[in-house]
Amino acid sequence: MADNRRWWALVVIALAQLMVVLDMTIVNIALPSAQADLGMSDGNRQWVITAYTLAFGGLLLLGGRVADLVGRRTTFVVGLLGFAAASALGGAAAGQGMLFGARALQGVFAALLAPSALSLLATTFTDPKDRGKAFGIFGAIIGAGAAVGLLAGGFLTQYLNWRWCLYVNIPIALVAFFGALALLAPGERHPDARLDVPGALLGSAGMLSLVYGFSEAESRSWGDALVVALLAAGVVLLAVFGWWQTRARVPLLPMSVVRDRQRIGAFLTVLLTTIGMFGVFLFLTYYMQGVLGYSPVKTGLAYLPITVGMITGSTQVAARLLNRVPPRTLMVPGLLLAAGALAIIAQVGTEPAYASHVLPAMLMLGLGMGTAMMTSVSLATGSVAPRDSGAASATFNTAQQVGGSIGTALLNTIAASVTARYLTAHAGPGANRRALQAEATVHGFNVATWWAMGALLLAALIAGVVVNAERAPTLQSAQERTPEPVDTAT
Repeated sequence: MADNRRWWALVVIALAQLMVVLDMTIVNIALPSAQADLGMSDGNRQWVITAYTLAFGGLLLLGGRVADLVGRRTTFVVGLLGFAAASALGGAAAGQGMLFGARALQGVFAALLAPSALSLLATTFTDPKDRGKAFGIFGAIIGAGAAVGLLAGGFLTQYLNWRWCLYVNIPIALVAFFGALALLAPGERHPDARLDVPGALLGSAGMLSLVYGFSEAESRSWGDALVVALLAAGVVLLAVFGWWQTRARVPLLPMSVVRDRQRIGAFLTVLLTTIGMFGVFLFLTYYMQGVLGYSPVKTGLAYLPITVGMITGSTQVAARLLNRVPPRTLMVPGLLLAAGALAIIAQVGTEPAYASHVLPAMLMLGLGMGTAMMTSVSLATGSVAPRDSGAASATFNTAQQVGGSIGTALLNTIAASVTARYLTAHAGPGANRRALQAEATVHGFNVATWWAMGALLLAALIAGVVVNAERAPTLQSAQERTPEPVDTAT
């Protein structure tokens, strides 16, 4: 592929990935408006978020293998068209059930789109120098997508309508669709391979059970019988899935993908990082709107420093140093910087503290996360054989989705329980109820943010101990080291 075409192809891939990532947060700010418009209960409104992440996280492994078997560009364009159609359905929703179904359908097509996008990136940019730049841009999109979603959600909700938070995907998807047809190579297909149906059922059911269990823990409790049953079933199903993958003739997730030390380090780092980050985004949104009284647009604008930091960390730090220094020398300092940012955020009170605490913490958080996430993306996909790039990409995205689901449920549960205990301990006949509620809410957010910081510190420890490569691996090194296996499936 000519050099200019490769960089235009990156624009197409980046557009698709941005759409997938921002859809995890763009409806957050619009949720109150959608709830009032469609008459959702407080108990049901969570499904606007959960229906998407549940389908997305549960079907990613299957989507990654489909990309390997059918062809990455084919899976990519089907995912784009399906995502656009599901977005149109959600925007036109006449009731809550229709909206929940459309969001789940978005998740299904995102599970096709995300792994094919990442594997297309890995197979398009094989030169180490260009690869560093490309993954820098891609890493910035992954890291900043959540903040961009909050910003876009604020503007669309305040100046148009909550439905435009879904309609906005249609033009993005169509531009990426036509760009993909014009710029992306068809990609390899493996006609002799077979889809591992038992593995697909076990892996998808296990992931769906885990994600569903963690999402229900927020509204029920960690000791609830349904939550315990779902989490236990998820662990058992995934254990059986792992056993089956060692015996399947054409496994859904080749063991070579998860046996590599560098990829294991990247997957675990991303899992723990997103556990810490997703809950903090939610806390900051409620802090700025509920405590500081910001409008949706002002809240979205307040997230811009994270986006600036993410882009700087990905494109100006990690991309320039990735092929010059060991990956852990980028990952560990980046994660420690992000953990330090959370330590600052965890000390905010009910008085306005954006300039003194939130702003500098956001800049630190973006810079650290951009550096660490971009390096993790390169580690996760760089040394895998081309025929398994979809599976490796899906595993990376799965770690991100599951981490986000766990983080949202776990940290929200911690925040809610701490808030309730604070209210009980400080309630009294002379207490100002409104002021006490604000203090209790912020205290709950602070405690949960300390836990989020702990997740980032653990991620830094794993990155420092497990990741020991001298340089980030490349697709060329994988091709030189690993001969293409002969498929004996009939």
